Amino acid sequence: MDVGLPTHAIDRAFLSLERSRPDARWDTGGVAYLAGPPPGLADFRAYVASRLAGLPALTHRLDTSTRRPRWRPNPGFAVEQHVHEAVADRAGGLPGALDAALRAPLPDDTPWAIWLVHGHAPDAYAVCYRFRHVCQDGVAAALAFRTLLGAGEAAVRPLPARRGPGDLLRGAVLAAGLACRFAFDVRPVRGRREAVPFVPTGERLLLRARVPVGVLRRVGAAHGASPNDVHLAALCGALVAWSRQSGCALPEAAALLPVDGRRHDEEQTWGNRCFAVPVRLPLAGLAPRQRLELVAAATAKVKRGRRRRAIEDLVRFMPDGPTEWYMRRVTSPSVTALVATTVPLAERGDLGVARVTGAALLPLCLPGHLFGVGLAFFGEWAEASFVADRALPGAELLPGLWEGAVAELDSEGPADGPSPRPPAP
Repeated sequence: MDVGLPTHAIDRAFLSLERSRPDARWDTGGVAYLAGPPPGLADFRAYVASRLAGLPALTHRLDTSTRRPRWRPNPGFAVEQHVHEAVADRAGGLPGALDAALRAPLPDDTPWAIWLVHGHAPDAYAVCYRFRHVCQDGVAAALAFRTLLGAGEAAVRPLPARRGPGDLLRGAVLAAGLACRFAFDVRPVRGRREAVPFVPTGERLLLRARVPVGVLRRVGAAHGASPNDVHLAALCGALVAWSRQSGCALPEAAALLPVDGRRHDEEQTWGNRCFAVPVRLPLAGLAPRQRLELVAAATAKVKRGRRRRAIEDLVRFMPDGPTEWYMRRVTSPSVTALVATTVPLAERGDLGVARVTGAALLPLCLPGHLFGVGLAFFGEWAEASFVADRALPGAELLPGLWEGAVAELDSEGPADGPSPRPPAP
């Protein structure tokens, strides 16, 4: 009997979250937009099947019959169960067909699926990839994107350095300290409430924005920040404007930021290895440059080498009980208001003669959260995608407000003067 591969404590925490909230959507993924004639469904299925050798996780199933679930080869795997099509009609066009792909259920025995979305134009189509978060995180999904729609080149992601003499003890002490700090940040506090209470419909809305990646890099270089810091600072500006225009008061909010905890030699394809970090977002009463400085100071606390290695240790050694408790707390709307994830996808992508022209992440929109936002770096573009419940007031405003906030940051000169006090991570 094949003993399979063990799941990770974070995988098991997501499985527990799924079981506790079966009414919520615990799948994530991405959409690739292509220019070229769409293939037929049979040809597309054959293409996907030809790429699965590079993605063995997709031909396995999650066996939950044991105390600790394991990944085992799926003897009944059939590509037809996982690869479908969504055909656009005249009334709905591409948005309607994509909406059908987003609404389609993912049964327990089908943890991932791909939709060929076409019919809206003779020379354009989209590919929608969705998967249960218990199966993969964003880093693993990015590898799937590159394997399915490109050459499968290695991810451009920050990797922790190799350990040196004495690092083990120092790392253990720092990891224990961080664990206590993060537990304190997400502890139950009387009076904490959801950011903006509204009655969700359960229907997700995908909204897109994009700016040249050079703009984020230019602004970041001028202020000593990363492109992702610029994105988060623009998100803060967009939230302030959204709150004002939608009439939803938002005096404060924290974002859940996934931090990759893989070791330098660890495979990317299986399960979850990202640690969820709550970061308070600086909102009202600040200039755009001040928000950027505050965001950069907050994210630096989890990106620095020693702390990054400590997060790697937390991901590697945290036992099931504390991991599940922490994941329940950090995903609670009383602690965080949204998920903000960033994934470097690829420099280019293609499927046969068709060329990938754009991409949109499908981040988690957790129960009680405002929305999920994903930033994808693809080619020359930084693409921000917002996934929100259709009941969120003013959701359609978010893409334009984010683009406007990026432009506002770009119009400001380099930082000068003392920086304001950074918020706690």
